[in-house]
Amino acid sequence: MKKFVTLIVVASFAFVTQTLAQTPEQAPAKPKPNAGASGKSATTSYDRTLLRPAVLKEKAPEKFQVTFETTRGDFTMDVTRAWAPIGVDRFYNLVKHRYYDNMVVYRAVPGFVVQFGISSYPAVNAAWRNADIQDDPVTQSNKRGFVTYAKASQPNSRSTQIFISFKDNSFLDSQGFAPFATIDAGGMKVVEMLYDQYGDQPTNEQDQISRLGKAYLDSKYPKLDVIKHATIVGAAAAVPAKPAAAKPAAPKATTPASKPQ
Repeated sequence: MKKFVTLIVVASFAFVTQTLAQTPEQAPAKPKPNAGASGKSATTSYDRTLLRPAVLKEKAPEKFQVTFETTRGDFTMDVTRAWAPIGVDRFYNLVKHRYYDNMVVYRAVPGFVVQFGISSYPAVNAAWRNADIQDDPVTQSNKRGFVTYAKASQPNSRSTQIFISFKDNSFLDSQGFAPFATIDAGGMKVVEMLYDQYGDQPTNEQDQISRLGKAYLDSKYPKLDVIKHATIVGAAAAVPAKPAAAKPAAPKATTPASKPQ
């Protein structure tokens, strides 16, 4: 079986191993629009270049910004290539070719992280199944408002999924999670509005999400929010904005997932 990627939330007495959408394509039902919080649907097609990951090798600018238009509002990432150049080059190519457009934010755990990166299109997930990248050294800390790739305990297991920390998750630093971008206080207010009442339940079904696409999430988890578009909008600020102060409540222990074979 192909390996999978994620982070895990650990309850006070147990933890659950998760999986990432990098599985063979199946023919899903035609995705229906996800109205999300705003009642507006997003694009229902994708850039066919995404079916050829090997050609998406363009070097990213040293600093740039990406605006995410979601069904809860917009937020912007300030991306710094020097922090994690391999990861930033991958992210830049994904955004440039609209990988994150029409994407469901399937995981939002209050006081921990929000995570996304499984394409709404099974063919795209199949294409990126074996497209892992090498690890970057960890040069920043996983604090509130910092953006990082999801990965497994195995080295060089980053692919397309990213997460945003809701609180200081600096315990992840020693486990190889290398932040590459930040979101300012205003943007984090939008991120924290993303629908989170399903908790980690969809996270346990990443194989299904990958194989069946957005149609699966629309059917089983209809309240999840959607990234309508992610767009490169210009150079990042010289100094990334200071992340917002953390909210008081948070889950207990957390740890990154293993990557089952």
